[in-house]
Amino acid sequence: MKFFRNLKDIYRKVSEVENSIYTGKQDYLEIYERNLQLEKEIEERTKELNIANKRMLTLQHIWDMMNASRPLQSVLETIVNSIQGELGYLHCNIIKKCEDENGIYLTVLAQSDDVSIKRVEKLIKIPFQARRLAYNPKSVYAKSAELKEIIQTSEIGQTLKFIAPDIDDEIIEEIVQNNPSKSIINVPLYTRNSHYGWFNVFSSREDLTTGETDFLTIFAQQIEMAITIAGLFEEVKAQAVTDGLTGLYNRRYFEEYLKKEVKRALRQQQAFSIIGLDLDHLKQINDQYGHAYGDLAIKTVAEVLKKNARSIDTAARMGGEEFNVILPGVDSQGAMIAAERIRKALEAEKLDTIDHVTASIGVATFLEHSDSIEDVLELTDQAMYQSKRNGRNQVTLAKPITETSWQEIAINTFIDILSKHNIPIKNEIAQELKTKLQQPKDDASKDALFTVADMMTQIYNPLHHTGVIKSKVLLAVSLAKRFDLPKEDIDNLRIAMLLYDIGNLMIPQELLQKATPLTEDEKEQIKKHPIIAAREILKPISDIQDVIPIIEHHHENWDGTGYPAHIAKEQIPMTSQIVLIVDAYYALIEPRTYRAELTPKQALEIIKKDSGKKWNTALVQEFVTLVDIDT
Repeated sequence: MKFFRNLKDIYRKVSEVENSIYTGKQDYLEIYERNLQLEKEIEERTKELNIANKRMLTLQHIWDMMNASRPLQSVLETIVNSIQGELGYLHCNIIKKCEDENGIYLTVLAQSDDVSIKRVEKLIKIPFQARRLAYNPKSVYAKSAELKEIIQTSEIGQTLKFIAPDIDDEIIEEIVQNNPSKSIINVPLYTRNSHYGWFNVFSSREDLTTGETDFLTIFAQQIEMAITIAGLFEEVKAQAVTDGLTGLYNRRYFEEYLKKEVKRALRQQQAFSIIGLDLDHLKQINDQYGHAYGDLAIKTVAEVLKKNARSIDTAARMGGEEFNVILPGVDSQGAMIAAERIRKALEAEKLDTIDHVTASIGVATFLEHSDSIEDVLELTDQAMYQSKRNGRNQVTLAKPITETSWQEIAINTFIDILSKHNIPIKNEIAQELKTKLQQPKDDASKDALFTVADMMTQIYNPLHHTGVIKSKVLLAVSLAKRFDLPKEDIDNLRIAMLLYDIGNLMIPQELLQKATPLTEDEKEQIKKHPIIAAREILKPISDIQDVIPIIEHHHENWDGTGYPAHIAKEQIPMTSQIVLIVDAYYALIEPRTYRAELTPKQALEIIKKDSGKKWNTALVQEFVTLVDIDT
């Protein structure tokens, strides 16, 4: 019996061991299975993290590009190629919704460069980016824009047919067959609260996960931001080169564009023309109806120019009531036809209250009238003001440059003065200045003349800045044109602006540069400089006899308190009055030994206070308006 009890105990213990081993085995199996599951989850999470990391890097890439102020087209192309390459989509594009006189249409702004699109474009012949795509209200594009949400569609063939109905059904079917794309994910884009277009992703999957939707939403927001920033940048850029009132280009852009057009014309030996236009009677419109109607007249001219210019023509508002148009590839005959068309179109416009407006127009042609663009601009101006003097509302073709221009007269005058040693200038300086003036005509320009005038001025006024003489001449000429002065008077004014202070070379420098107040005797000595210039230095030179009276009277005041002849009002040549007001303005905005320079605004206020005393009131009004435009 004891043996059986022992055997039973042994059996029980063996069972307990077996149970223990079985239980341990189960535990081990459970741990192993748990480890396998954990490894699988880790692998999936790692994959998700890699995808998320790629998405973040892509978003960061876009953000960096936007901060680098790259052009929108470059940004968009990088965007579509980034998401296509880095995130495994088969093809991506960005489509913009556009509208013109023929209705709404779509255009592909950017698309990824991949095998899929190359295969499709080989079948359709004309690439999508070169097509005007159709907008169908029944398409997925219209639906996603209406709902403002992402829509995925597996109807690839139908989607293509909606935007390109001209493509044959057989080609559409061939595109869809053997295509790895299973669906199109359509994401609407908005900028500044307006619908802009769509971001499209061609996917190899028919499903769209929540994480993917969230990412594409964020991605679309980055695209929208890039488009908005680029749009704002273009607006700011446009404001820098356009006139705020008319929307035409401004003087700055015109001058930069003109340089490029001159290079192109010289390279291709192809002429181009310039039309200069001056609105008639703007001052009368402002005085009679108010400046709002003056602005209306100016805007009307701009609209007429926009409607009548070709797409390659460049129209600009040069300031005030003056406009210029560049006509590439057009000779004088064609430009006259274009100018007359503009004149008639403007005359035909009926405006509120002021009824009709007209313009005086001039035409000149580069490589036909002259191969110097400065001369062509000058000839355009002369022709325009000839139209004005002949009765306004007409077109005048520029006349060829006369044999002896004002520049040649001025150059010969300076050479004569320097050669005869009529002024106290060292021989080596005089020879240097003559050398600058005696350059071959092809190389010498008006700038050489201005440079010599600046250098001579710096002899008696060390504070004088290079370039000021040219600015004075341009300002004086612009002012003279506002009073319709004849070409001969304007040419004489140009020469006078170069020479009017030359008498200062005969006055002791210590007197001119004195920092303390002048005595009465010293003032009288300085007042002699117009007479010295006119009678001692310039009188022996026969070619400038008509210039001498301008210089002699350039310190006469409107009320008769000036010098040297104490003449008043209309007795003073208009050209002399112009020299005086331009000289006074620049004297105020330049530094002197006894004071700092004033701001242009401060200088204008001082000039306005002497209106009717030192200067003709009408002259002051035009001068202030002109300087305000230029500044």
